[in-house]
Amino acid sequence: MRPLDEGETTQVFEKLFKFVGNNLKNIVENPSHEGPDPNPGRYCFRLQKNRVYYVSESLVKRATNIKRENLVSLGTQIGKLTKSGKFQLTIHSLNLLAANAKHKVWLKPTSEMSFLYGNNVLKGGLGRITENISVNDGVVVFSMSDVPLGFGVAAKSTQDCRKMDPNGIVVIHQADIGEYLRMEDEL
Repeated sequence: MRPLDEGETTQVFEKLFKFVGNNLKNIVENPSHEGPDPNPGRYCFRLQKNRVYYVSESLVKRATNIKRENLVSLGTQIGKLTKSGKFQLTIHSLNLLAANAKHKVWLKPTSEMSFLYGNNVLKGGLGRITENISVNDGVVVFSMSDVPLGFGVAAKSTQDCRKMDPNGIVVIHQADIGEYLRMEDEL
């Protein structure tokens, strides 16, 4: 377990900024409430076996007693670095993204299952959408009862969504909570 280097930190922050915007400050400066310490500190990002974790500093201090090869996980995994060196968000980061999301989309109950099977969000399945979404913005997908289902990238802006036909793609799927069942062995 080691801190992220400058290039890795830049990639992680750019990807998170795509989804949370200026709320990235809330994620970085979030005070920690974990651990027995009276002043446990803040949360930080750590890298272990090409996986990036969001973990409290007090937990990192206590994890130094464990050998690196024996340490499986620590904190919340938010993504991984691919073999080509790019950062990719994983479904584990959904709670962090949903709490700080800048752009949101709500799905009708009839299209929730389609999204959870890994399909893109179509205009016909769109319940609500936040204003000022532009193309390629990060979007968190919710059910109509405000349960976070996953996240993706906006294929159309908010204004374009109003004019398009019901079979047009609004959000390109990146991850959803159905991955816990579909990709059980890889997670």
